[in-house]
Amino acid sequence: MDETNNYQNLHQAALGQRFLVKKVDIQGELKRRLLDLGFVQDSVIEVLRASPLGDPTSYRVAGTVIALRKEESQLIYGEVITS
Repeated sequence: MDETNNYQNLHQAALGQRFLVKKVDIQGELKRRLLDLGFVQDSVIEVLRASPLGDPTSYRVAGTVIALRKEESQLIYGEVITS
């Protein structure tokens, strides 16, 4: 069974929400880069703001602000958490 069906993707989280990462479904160099930046299982991501046209969106992870395109954030799965 595909465990990603049980979670929503990061792109679906609303501005201001916090998101608990459960799976990064990206391959290759981009996956390594995201893991190095802190997008690892059980990390908490805060959705900060979207650009004026809606893409990319900025996120706070491990004390750093990172902007991801929709295509990338749709492949990061987890759940919205409350404070």
